[in-house]
Amino acid sequence: MNGPKIIVEPPGPNSRKIAEKDSALLMQSFARWYPLVAKRAHGVWVEDVDGNVYLDFNSGIGVTNTGHCHPKVVKAIKEQAERLLHYSLTDFLYEEPVKLAEKLVSITPGRFPKKVFYTNSGTESIEAAIKTARGHFRGTRPYIIAFAGSFHGRTYGSLSLTSSKPVQRRHLGPLLPGVFHAPYPYCYRCPFRQKYPECNLWCVDFIEEWMLKKYVPPEEVAAFVVEPIAGEGGYIVPPPEFFKRLRELADKYGILLVVDEVQSGFGRTGKWFAIEHFGVEPDIIAVAKGIASGLPLGAIIGRAEVMDLPPGSHASTFGGNPVSCAAALATIEVIEEEKLLDNATRVGEYAMKRLRELQEEIPYIGDVRGKGLMIGVELIARDGSPNPKLLQKTLEIAFKKGLLVIGAGVSTIRIAPPLIITQQEMETGLRILEESLREALKEV
Repeated sequence: MNGPKIIVEPPGPNSRKIAEKDSALLMQSFARWYPLVAKRAHGVWVEDVDGNVYLDFNSGIGVTNTGHCHPKVVKAIKEQAERLLHYSLTDFLYEEPVKLAEKLVSITPGRFPKKVFYTNSGTESIEAAIKTARGHFRGTRPYIIAFAGSFHGRTYGSLSLTSSKPVQRRHLGPLLPGVFHAPYPYCYRCPFRQKYPECNLWCVDFIEEWMLKKYVPPEEVAAFVVEPIAGEGGYIVPPPEFFKRLRELADKYGILLVVDEVQSGFGRTGKWFAIEHFGVEPDIIAVAKGIASGLPLGAIIGRAEVMDLPPGSHASTFGGNPVSCAAALATIEVIEEEKLLDNATRVGEYAMKRLRELQEEIPYIGDVRGKGLMIGVELIARDGSPNPKLLQKTLEIAFKKGLLVIGAGVSTIRIAPPLIITQQEMETGLRILEESLREALKEV
């Protein structure tokens, strides 16, 4: 396709009917950006129930990295579904999870023995990482240090680490004890009001000089849990030296480094995992989303000596489901065969260049940041403060023009299309986004 096709102004009559039933029948504990009612999708295109076709800058929220319904992934799912749907990996064995584990061990950073534990989602992967980190130290290190502004999930353990929006925690306390938060290295809006690089990475020094020396005994900290690029918090990219300094601090005190690659993994940033941009090898990596192109699957991959929970201490009935594992194996093969890491880098660099050119024209674009096809465009008001109204209006207009794109943080446009997107398709989306932003500025 050359571009979106809008037959009836969204949301159309069929979409409105389904949205009404959705509101009446489903608990509305999630907030939708706009009333898209998806019917089918292929590649980078999504069709709604009214026949409108949209260009997808969301990838099902960072999931369909190989594009929607990639033929090779669909074929793998069909073939596996005809052989075996389920028999519970926690009580018995089958081949598919072993084959996938071999692949995961080979593509994750670190040339040391590793083991894998399967889950069904990102939040379950974080839960497994928390239990593995604490359990490895056999109760001697009960504390976890996470980072303010990060998102790790919404179940009680993962929610205790999450701190990107107050609504995620409101009325739900008390949460998991023993979790502390350090400021995330958000250089555009530094919480310490300092400037990089003159700050000398005070955000890392703060952890040691204040947290570990004032109120968190370092010998009782099991892990740092951190996103290599803060996703939900605003697509925030840390300074290049941040993770090396954090790794040094972890090693100094015997603390594990757990990296949440749920949104940034499987080629999203132009490398298999975003942490590779920073030259650091984590002890545990938590993954999900893009691992299986849309089927529910997650995992943690960690140093073999750390992945030592005793039998019976942790399990998952559906974790490592053979159909999901088959989809994941096909997903990895597609990324390799179609050189999607290279494409994400190339098209992502093009998009960043275009967006920075646009930033020079529109003063309401405060910051453009990202790696590969994980790009954030922070919108601001005249005084430089976040501008959530401008964000929402821009996204709504883009939706009506045939572009699916959402936000992150307080007022950041989140650009995360399938890794198969071409430069021409990216240009089409950026043109719609620019038109939408300019129109939104007239209304807000």
